[in-house]
Amino acid sequence: MNVKYDIIVIGAGHAGCEAASAAANMGSKVLIITMDMTKIAQMSCNPAMGGIAKGQIIREIDALGGYSGIVTDKTMIQFRMLNRSKGPAMWSPRAQCDRIRYSIEWRKILENNINISFWQDTVNELLIEKNLVIGIKTNFNIKFFSKAVIISSGTFQNGFIHIGRSGVEGGRISEPSSKGVSDQLKEFGFNTGRMKTGTPARIDGRTIDFSGLEEQKSEEFGNFSYLHKNKLINKMSCYITYTNEEVHRILEKGFKDSPLYIGKIKGIGPRYCPSIEDKIVTFHTKKNHQLFLEPEGENTIEYYLNGFSSSLPIDIQYKAINKIKGLEEAKLFRPGYAIEYDYYNPTQLKNTLETKIISNLFFAGQINGTTGYEEAAAQGLVAGINAHLKIKSNTEFVLNRDEGYIGVLIDDLITKGVDEPYRMFTSRAEYRILLRQDNADERLTQKSFKVGLASSERLNIYLDKKSKKESLIKYLRDTSIKPNEINDYLEKNGTKILSQSIKIYDLVSRPQINLKELAKYLNLEDNLNIKLDSEILDSINIYIKYFGYILREHQIAQKIKKLEDIIIPENFEYKKIHSISTEGKLKLNSIKPRNLGQATRISGVSPSDINVLLIHMGR
Repeated sequence: MNVKYDIIVIGAGHAGCEAASAAANMGSKVLIITMDMTKIAQMSCNPAMGGIAKGQIIREIDALGGYSGIVTDKTMIQFRMLNRSKGPAMWSPRAQCDRIRYSIEWRKILENNINISFWQDTVNELLIEKNLVIGIKTNFNIKFFSKAVIISSGTFQNGFIHIGRSGVEGGRISEPSSKGVSDQLKEFGFNTGRMKTGTPARIDGRTIDFSGLEEQKSEEFGNFSYLHKNKLINKMSCYITYTNEEVHRILEKGFKDSPLYIGKIKGIGPRYCPSIEDKIVTFHTKKNHQLFLEPEGENTIEYYLNGFSSSLPIDIQYKAINKIKGLEEAKLFRPGYAIEYDYYNPTQLKNTLETKIISNLFFAGQINGTTGYEEAAAQGLVAGINAHLKIKSNTEFVLNRDEGYIGVLIDDLITKGVDEPYRMFTSRAEYRILLRQDNADERLTQKSFKVGLASSERLNIYLDKKSKKESLIKYLRDTSIKPNEINDYLEKNGTKILSQSIKIYDLVSRPQINLKELAKYLNLEDNLNIKLDSEILDSINIYIKYFGYILREHQIAQKIKKLEDIIIPENFEYKKIHSISTEGKLKLNSIKPRNLGQATRISGVSPSDINVLLIHMGR
């Protein structure tokens, strides 16, 4: 076989699916190679999308023209907006999904794209000529040629599974690992390491006693995609339970056989999603830990025990689980396990996710040291866009830190590198008031449309929303309201009543006034003769109340951008500048920052080093 494609995507997880669909929608001929066609976009761990900062990422993927939000909405069985008690910059949508349907919906999307082809096989070698990737070779000894390759192989490269003292090679339970490519890349000079992640046991729902557990219900409405509004029909609840001291004592008995504590696991695990054994050791004074029983779907009895990831022996896991309230008679479908796998330090990537060592080779997902479906999908989308642009027009698509959590994610990876699995949090974004979940389309849709990914339909929906918002804001600024028209309403809301007329805009700026309720009271839809949905009203409410903070963050971002505009030549010789510190030279030469703004964010590069660079660049 001598088949040639524009782009080959290795792996059909969340990163691979977004990468393939993005490149194909932009016009590239794409081949996806996966070990198992029935496991496309498999939710290997918890059956949920979104969460703190991760929900913002999914909305950004959707605003750019990706599919993770659309598939989540189609397969959603529960929706909740997290952090409503905090400011709107912290609000984060999260959805429980039907695991089986999620994979099926993604496969439909990919199969309905005429530009995407499939091959079920394992890649064991990259075809490289003069530091340029030209294709791949599979275990069946078949070669496929392409102009670019995206590796999104998740936990499969040299993957190894641990349960107690037992271990087996694998990328997921009952699935083989992938060999060859990682060793080949080491020979080319790539810096590789080992990371570890884990997953909990799955429970037979028929054996759970829900009667004494705390029920966590879904909200009525919720969506990730800007293309439609979602009303949940088949809502399913999650349930909260807790470990106890007896559970902890049983688990501790298994520590002598724990791969974590006997040195079998060398990889570093995620700090913010620790195993239950890690929790017991780290928080040894804590008498219980919260757990969530999450349904895996509408047509299955399987439950995911969130918060109980473990690699302890199976008998220890079983005994401990049976001492948890509601799980006294529980049976397991499969045990929890830990998995180690190869990753590549992402400082070896450009901000397009192309590798610095081999041209037209892109990395996306967990092989860059991240953890989470959302982070992987975001990288896949950016890699897919840039692989297409590189081979078609030699241009690039880059998001800055003030444009999206995706921009923060990629800049953190390529600038700081990782020494533990990277997970996105709102605290990682210095401009989180700008990067809210409600305004992702305002930030990103036009930018994506210009490079050829976001569709005309998506752009028109955004422009319609923008027009309605502008009309309503103008009306609120121009229209006054008299005391006799509003004081009854204000009194009921416990806010200061009026003694004279006031602009509605100024009234909405009061903390106690909710624009959604006020719009209904004043019948604003009829006054303006436009349909105002909840999303528009919520967005304007936030804009008015936080306008001062939003303006200030915009101003700060613009100042920082001046440093981003100072481009550093790729072959800049830092070693010749004696006034830069030795550590600064080493870090700058290793990372090779694209601009001065990125240089300021490199650990070990001091403010005085930046000042020296400014002088040498004529500033």
